[in-house]
Amino acid sequence: MSVVSSVLVPYASYLRVYEPLAAFPEDERVHWTRYAARDRIPTAQDELRRSLADLAATPPAGVPVHESADAFVAEVDGVVCVCPWRTRLRGWLALDGLAELFPGPVLDAVLPPVVRGQALADHERWAERNPDARPWIRTAVWQVPVRWFVLFADEEREHVVAGPDGEPPVLRYRTPMVQARRRLARSLRTLRETMDEGPLTAGLVDIGRWLEEFHPRALVELDYGGLVHALPERHLGDDRSAADVAEGIAALRAGDAERAAEAYTRLAERWRAVRDRQFAN
Repeated sequence: MSVVSSVLVPYASYLRVYEPLAAFPEDERVHWTRYAARDRIPTAQDELRRSLADLAATPPAGVPVHESADAFVAEVDGVVCVCPWRTRLRGWLALDGLAELFPGPVLDAVLPPVVRGQALADHERWAERNPDARPWIRTAVWQVPVRWFVLFADEEREHVVAGPDGEPPVLRYRTPMVQARRRLARSLRTLRETMDEGPLTAGLVDIGRWLEEFHPRALVELDYGGLVHALPERHLGDDRSAADVAEGIAALRAGDAERAAEAYTRLAERWRAVRDRQFAN
């Protein structure tokens, strides 16, 4: 089997937070320190394979039976940072949105109501014992939410084309937590001064509350994930969504509604074309 054909592709994007080891309680810190020193760290493809294996079980499992002890690892200025997968927690949280993604009969065929009900009951009991738990990873299907781009600058964009030996393309942004919080706060202030409260404002408030849960020296990453396999290389090369968002916010701040509308139009058309691929034959 070739490298390319072995790639599993969920058409999803990810917003991740990598925290320094010092952010974790001592027992977790010991685990992640040993984990980060391993010769091979599991990849996003490994995480996906394990998740699909759970869904393929008979009877199907709505979420993994046990929480993952794996994480993504990055080094920031010589400091090791980890982003725990927390696959079980993310599975519980994702169950809430399934009804919006699938028709009832399809959802019932994939995950019968009794399976979903048991998973939700398990989550409620677990949440009572872990009231402060939160995921280090957020996921979006067939899009990158516009509010995510607010956290990043165009110069933080990293685009790697597909390699000659089948290496998949990469498109991502990375920024220090302090920068992400600063950009979000400034953008939120601009929106509130120039526009009525709306979905974008509410979305930024939600992200801001989420980011406040993490260490100030953390790293924030936006990864196009499986979307890079659904889009032509030219589309990826031309994608400057973070720059368009920054231009739109700057235009609103300057009172230039026409320029803000032009930036929004570019964004809307680009991501409408991506979402439409979800229904392509």
